[in-house]
Amino acid sequence: MGHKLAEIAFTDTVRQLQEADGSRKSYARMEAGADSNNILTDRESAFIGMRDSFYMATVGETGWPYVQHRGGPAGFVSVIDSKTLGFPDFSGNRQFVSTGNLQVDDRVSLFFMDYPNRTRLKMLGRVNTSDDPAILERFALDGYTAKIERTFLIEVAAFDWNCPQHITPRFTAEDLESVVAPLQARIAELEAAQSL
Repeated sequence: MGHKLAEIAFTDTVRQLQEADGSRKSYARMEAGADSNNILTDRESAFIGMRDSFYMATVGETGWPYVQHRGGPAGFVSVIDSKTLGFPDFSGNRQFVSTGNLQVDDRVSLFFMDYPNRTRLKMLGRVNTSDDPAILERFALDGYTAKIERTFLIEVAAFDWNCPQHITPRFTAEDLESVVAPLQARIAELEAAQSL
């Protein structure tokens, strides 16, 4: 059918709204042709591998969506193959909302953000969880001591890259330190020269 995320997300109601807005014609072209945006390429793998966090949405038995931030060291999400990614579920507040939701409905939506470069990758998939010690060991991260309670293996159904139009650049402390360190060194050098 074409663009797999459009196939899933563009319901009849969504298409009616696109028609009323005048955007339907361009989205209809996107939906035509061979299947696309359901096989991870090197571009998606590299982008995901550099992330230290993402957002994950699930839906509970009551129909309410639930969005949760997931974080860890850069690369804690692994692209296993062109249709699968996985990540360790580190011990947290022990509410188990996402985990509970996934026992009833295995569908998930993920947002991977790169704020400094104003880039985001959104993804839809289906999750299997595991607490098998052999699988948990595969996701252990050198030097990161958080306890892994289970793993999430996600079969990718579709993904899409979004435009940067409304993404506000944000920077981590590490990002800022790499820019500020040479300035601080130069200030120290000038102060030392001035005190002579």
